[in-house]
Amino acid sequence: MTGARLHRGAVGAAVFLVAGELVIRFGLSENLLFPPPSAILYEAARLPADAAFLAGVGTTLTNWALGLLIAIAVAVPAGVLLGALSPVERAIRPVLEFMRPIPSVAIIPLAILLIPVDELMKVSVIVYASMWPILINTLYGMHDVDPLAKDTLRSFGFGHLAVLARVSLPSAAPFVATGIRIAAGIALVLAVSAELVAGGVAGIGVYVNVAGSGNRMDLMMAATFWAGVFGVLANVILLAGERRLFRWHHARTGANP
Repeated sequence: MTGARLHRGAVGAAVFLVAGELVIRFGLSENLLFPPPSAILYEAARLPADAAFLAGVGTTLTNWALGLLIAIAVAVPAGVLLGALSPVERAIRPVLEFMRPIPSVAIIPLAILLIPVDELMKVSVIVYASMWPILINTLYGMHDVDPLAKDTLRSFGFGHLAVLARVSLPSAAPFVATGIRIAAGIALVLAVSAELVAGGVAGIGVYVNVAGSGNRMDLMMAATFWAGVFGVLANVILLAGERRLFRWHHARTGANP
């Protein structure tokens, strides 16, 4: 099934690229000032030999990984705590529901004003954006724990911490993993977006800005292409880890992530 999905996805991408090439090459849209896919892919193939681009990739991925790790370290314990303590969750939930829908990109200008250190500002924006899916999925996972399993363990004399460690956390772990996978994509989007808005010394977004100032649309799109590749790779790796670690969960629910 997975191989069939990959095959269909590859065919769909190829059809899209060929259609775009034909539209641009044969002037079906005369006012469209956009490089053909072949030119974008050619520049994308050359970018791994570009030292400036590689430096930018290193900066972006470092900020991405650091922000995601901090978000995990903050959101998972917070989600477990709120999920285990219903009165606390009910008190905090209105604040969460107010802050969660705020577009993360919209806080970048505010972060620029409040945090003068460039790298710290970018990491902070990534943390803010990526912590929400982890926190919400952790909460859902804590709520999905089988109450009968918890009651059974309590009947054998286990305390709250033992029930949390033996039942609640293992049951919530697949939800946490899904939240982390979703957050990884969001974190990469914010890492590049912060560089596009705030600039800086290096980064994929900074490289795109420089290419745009030189009117190199092909380079802009090639760098954007690589950002998409990194996002796909992160999702594939995390999804493979989910399937391997939580095979029992997918078998129980019938899910096929």
